[in-house]
Amino acid sequence: MTTRLWLIVGLILLAIDLRAAITGLPPLMGDVQQALALSGTQVSVLATLPVLCLGAFAWLAPHLAHRHGTHTAVCTAAWVLALGAAVRAIPSPTALFAGTVLSGAGIAIGNVLLPAVIKAHFADRMGLFTGLTMTLMAASGALAAGAAVPLSEAAGWMSALAVWSIPAVLTAAVWGLLATPGAEGKHRRTPSSTPRPTSRPTPRPTSRPTPRPTSGPTPRPTSRPTPRPARQPKARPSDESLLRCALAWWVSAFLGLVSLMFYVLVAWLPQIMQANGYTAAESGLMTSVMLTIGIPLGFVVPVTAARMRSQRSLVAAVTAAKLISLAGLLLSPTLGWLWICLLGAATGSAFPLAMTLLGLRTNEPRTAAALSGMAQTLGYLLAGAGPLATGLLHAATNSWHAPLAALLALLIPEAVTGLLAARPGHVRTGTGTGTGGGDRGRGRAWAPPRPPADTQSIHNRKGVEQVLTDS
Repeated sequence: MTTRLWLIVGLILLAIDLRAAITGLPPLMGDVQQALALSGTQVSVLATLPVLCLGAFAWLAPHLAHRHGTHTAVCTAAWVLALGAAVRAIPSPTALFAGTVLSGAGIAIGNVLLPAVIKAHFADRMGLFTGLTMTLMAASGALAAGAAVPLSEAAGWMSALAVWSIPAVLTAAVWGLLATPGAEGKHRRTPSSTPRPTSRPTPRPTSRPTPRPTSGPTPRPTSRPTPRPARQPKARPSDESLLRCALAWWVSAFLGLVSLMFYVLVAWLPQIMQANGYTAAESGLMTSVMLTIGIPLGFVVPVTAARMRSQRSLVAAVTAAKLISLAGLLLSPTLGWLWICLLGAATGSAFPLAMTLLGLRTNEPRTAAALSGMAQTLGYLLAGAGPLATGLLHAATNSWHAPLAALLALLIPEAVTGLLAARPGHVRTGTGTGTGGGDRGRGRAWAPPRPPADTQSIHNRKGVEQVLTDS
């Protein structure tokens, strides 16, 4: 099997791992709480912990990739995830929380490195492979949620949690093979836009004898030195340069607001629909349908976005669909199934679009990893506060009208940041600005400045030419 095929297999396994360990726990929360005698506060923390871990550990990924290589970092993330999935199956509250943190850390690092892997090895098919991974993430998440209760009934809740360590071990094995020396740089489909130092040797002076002038000092011919590029291509983009980049902030804020909306709906939609008169079984089915609708859109949206110079029309369409569906749930809940289907299309399109922008707004893999780390750190920390704040707002008002109104209000900053992030251009890590306004509005990718000419060498060369002419 060629290296490229192994990369595709590793990418598929990685995508499967990045949701199953998260969505497989909530359906078993009642059994886990009863078996381990957890308090209500502990259950709330356990429900929020995976999302918080996605933000708390995402910053590690670019540093691991820079120090050890992307393939080794992905392999490490898979082993951490496998260990966490196995540890949290131990019947102990301490092991449950520790395993959840480890699983969240592994998923956080894998989340960040996924766009960088696609950018490095599949840049010529970025939309296709981003769509493939988003589809697999959605499908594995839905599968894990649906299979959790049957697995628990057949083998117990501990086995239902531990089973997701198996694909993580397979992922670690494949990426361990890809992390062998020499495999890291193979099969990159497009070169980085940053110029690499040429391996062409410095030209030597020709062997033709130089005639001596009749008088005056003999100029010493000098060879033209090879220009040194102003920026080394392997330098990791600094965190400070990204923090000074407006475009990086727009992408990060858009991902955070999209994720916040998604996790709030996953956590509280069943309770919202039950409060509107639907049964518990029908409310759960509505949540499942909402997630299932997003599976094909996880493939279609990235492919479509990658073919567009600007993705602002997609952002506008997603925001409009969310506005209509959330307003429908608030004002006309009797048409619940209609709003749920429209909401599934909106949320199923928003997250793949935000993840696709991580690759489209960068022009080389290292910057993609750095931007992904920044966006997911800030984004998931913001998203982690969403479910908790929504629950507190519901408890304070004893109604779901205020939380739904708050979600509608959040569509304003989501639309603004999304439209700014979707403009043509790339993140610039040299000066801390992004291409996106004025000259930047034309969407030209940034390239390092051309090194200045060696004026002394030019002067010496002209001197030699003048001597030859005089002679």
